[in-house]
This record gives sequence, structure tokens and C-alpha cells, in this order.
Amino acid sequence: MVGARFAEDLASRRVDTHITVLAKEDVAPYNRVLLSSVVAGKSDASMLALPYESHPRIDVRQGVSAVSVDRDQRVVTDSAGASHTYDRLVFATGSAARIPNIHGIATDRGLVPGVSVLKDLADAERIVAQIPRARRAVVLGAGVLGLEVATGLASRGLSVTLVHHHGRLMERQLGDAASHVAEGSLVRLGVRVVTDASVSRVIERRGVLSAVELSNGAEILSDMLIMCAGTITESALARNAGLPCDRGILVGDDLASLADDAVFAIGDCAQPPEGGTGLVAKGWEQAARLVDAWSGTTAARAGGDELDCDLTNVVRVKASGLDVATMGLSGKFDHGERELRAVRMSDPAIGRFVEVVISHGLLVGATVVGDKAAAAQLSAMYTRMIPVPSDPAHLIVRPLAGVLAPAATSVEDMSDDHPVCQCNSVTKGAIVAAVHDGCTTTDEVSRATRASTGCGDCRSLVGDIIRVCGSAVRDTDDADASAPIKVPALAGRKEG
Repeated sequence: MVGARFAEDLASRRVDTHITVLAKEDVAPYNRVLLSSVVAGKSDASMLALPYESHPRIDVRQGVSAVSVDRDQRVVTDSAGASHTYDRLVFATGSAARIPNIHGIATDRGLVPGVSVLKDLADAERIVAQIPRARRAVVLGAGVLGLEVATGLASRGLSVTLVHHHGRLMERQLGDAASHVAEGSLVRLGVRVVTDASVSRVIERRGVLSAVELSNGAEILSDMLIMCAGTITESALARNAGLPCDRGILVGDDLASLADDAVFAIGDCAQPPEGGTGLVAKGWEQAARLVDAWSGTTAARAGGDELDCDLTNVVRVKASGLDVATMGLSGKFDHGERELRAVRMSDPAIGRFVEVVISHGLLVGATVVGDKAAAAQLSAMYTRMIPVPSDPAHLIVRPLAGVLAPAATSVEDMSDDHPVCQCNSVTKGAIVAAVHDGCTTTDEVSRATRASTGCGDCRSLVGDIIRVCGSAVRDTDDADASAPIKVPALAGRKEG
């Protein structure tokens, strides 16, 4: 996702540039964020394709990977035996699924049949093909992906056990109370949760998975084991080329290798001074920054400057029946710092938890479990950096009680600067402008603005805006072809 965006943007901004893309997968660019939706049956593979058009100055070699880099000669050799000279080399190799050290998990032919990871489209299609023959599944790892996979399989009728090595779910984002509420919601969805344990051994029968043994000695019958145990950077090629690597390829603030100013790294494979997040928004931000540097200009981002907050630390769980969103400071942090104020509400009985963190009059962090409306309002306040009420409790109590005006839920109620696609910082106004320029479908708007090409949650809202805006255009054309087009927007919606 990061490499495709970088190549497309660079070709459009530097007319003197020729780009060769060595793409290991033999498919067009697609949205990896939605792979769990394929497993859950909410999407099929065809729905994951990213808006992408061939470009005369981009030579894409699908199904061809890089096998070696000669930095002295500035030559990359690919798996087909071809050599490619370069002036600048960009690693956007991403990451691979981490496979824990589990006894019996693999043979000389690969993973035991029934055992899978979920990192690419082939993995997703393989898992989906196994579902009709399976009754029981074990998911290892309760991070974002693990929750999405577990709930997705449960929604398909499988008996699911979620196993996590830590004492709480999503330990990087959730504190103890929020994790407890999320765990209760999973149980109500039919997912059994086992924490403080891992899978220690795979038991097979007639060459296929039949059960797993946990580190606590328990044995669980299983037809499927899906490992969502984190990732490791794809940096072997860079290491073999003599580039300094730690967890990833070490780069500076300019994203250039610390050992070679002609080599760069972006996305999951890169390790910049501030560290990596594993979120696609961070990779997209790096791609945009590198294109800006190489073109000598700064492009206007879709959506304008209204979305001022860093979106690379906003995490959403796209799980069937479970809504979780975290942003900024969340989970375990020091509430005792003088400049931080935190307020929380926890209601495990109905599966709801909301916590907000305030600093100097702004929302700097939030955790929401089980309340989509509150998550939407707090996310809008966080990304738009809207001043908060003097009493932070109003952020929790009033929206949920319906006292405070709720976040805009209809197209007519949204102002033009309302964030629609938070993954790509696209506002309603940018989508309206795309419709006025001739876009009539969601895919056309996606190509013009990149809305809905991230987590995909906003796709239906983009469609609503197109319908309302298209209707307004038609009504205006019927009334007066020369009159300005006006789309309803709520005036004065900017709080504070």
C-alpha cells in the first residue's frame, strides 16, 4: 500500500522520473487493512483493489521480487534474472507475519495444514477456503488483527478460542479496565478468551491440525490455528546489502539509510528515529514526505489543512460486533502528570468503556469500547483539535446522554470541513469538490481523493455524500444551469 502510493505520487510530481517497481505478489495493489474483512465474509477479494491506474513512467513487474542489491554499482537484480540500475533506491518491503516458536508447527513442506497466518491476500483466501470444513478455531494473539479475525470467524459460526500471552487484550492500546470490558464483549459474541498463555505445541492427526496445547497445559481441539502474533520487518535484503538494520532498516529524518544517501526506506520496513507504528497512515505520511523532498514542493493534501492532528496513532478495530477505537494517549499512562486530566466511564454489563485524556484544553487521547457514536465524536474532536469543555466529564456524559449536540450523522448536517475519511484526511468538502468535477461513483471519488482506501469504514458515507451532492447538482441544473451549486451544510458547527 505504501509502495504503490509512493510510486504513483512521485510519477505525478516529477515528470523527469522513471520508476521501476519490483512487486513480489502477482496481483495489483490492494488494501491489506481489509484482509480480516475477507476472513469475516464482509468483503471479497475483488473489493480490496486500490484505485490504481497504469502510468507510462512506472514499470511494474508483478510477481517479481528483488534478490540482491549492489550498492557500489547501484544495481538491483530481480528473481527473473534481470538487472535494474538506479539513481535512488526505495525499500517499501513491509513486514512479514511473526511465527512463534511452537513445537510441531511446521514440516519440511511448510506449516502444518490447518495452521495459517494472515498477512496477504493469498493467506486470506486460504483461510476462507478452510472455513466450510472447520468447526473449531484457535486464534493466537489479541492485538487488533487477532480481535478482528476471532470475531469474524465466530460470526461465521465457528467455535473460537482467542489465546493471548499478555494479561490484557490489545495491551499497547488498552488499560486493564478497557481490556476487561472488551473481553466481556468477546464472550458475549461467542469467543472464549484465554490470557496469560500461548500455544506451545501443535497436535496433528493424519497430517492435519487436530488440536493445540497451551503453555498452561490445557489442550484445545481445533481445525484451524490462525497466528496473529505480530510482525517482523522485511529487511533481509537490506541487511545482505550491508545497510544498518535494527528492528527495521535504520533511516534518518530524511528517510535515507544511515549508510547510503541513495537508499531510502518507508513503511513497515523502515525504522526512523521516532520509531515505527505498524499503521499504514504512518507509511503514507512517510511516502508523502519523501515525494515532497524529491519534488521540491509540498502537495496540497486531500481535505486541506483542517485536520491538524497526527492521524498515525489512531487505531480502530474493525471487528464483527465489537467497536474499539483508541487515539493519542491511551491505555497505560501516568494520569498523575500535572498537565494531564483524565475522565473515564466503565459499564461492563453492557460492554461500554470511554476514557478521555485532556491537556491544555485539548483532547490528547481517548479510548472507546462499545460505543460507535462516542468514538466518532471524540475522533472528530481529536483530529480537528477542537477545544474541549472546561469540565472534561462533559465529553463522556453529555454525548452519551444526548444532552450535547451529537456528532453529525447525516450528510446535510455536516460542514464542509467535517472529516469523512480519517485514514487519508479527506473532508466532506473535498468529496463534494470531486463530485462537482464529474465523479459519480465511490470508486471515482476514491481515485480523486483517496477517501475509503484505508480502513474502509467511510465507504458508505462517501456514497451518501455522492447521492446528496449529485441530487443537488441535478436540481440546480434543472433550475438554472448558470447558478452556483449549493450543498446543504450546517453552519456554525465548529465547537469552541
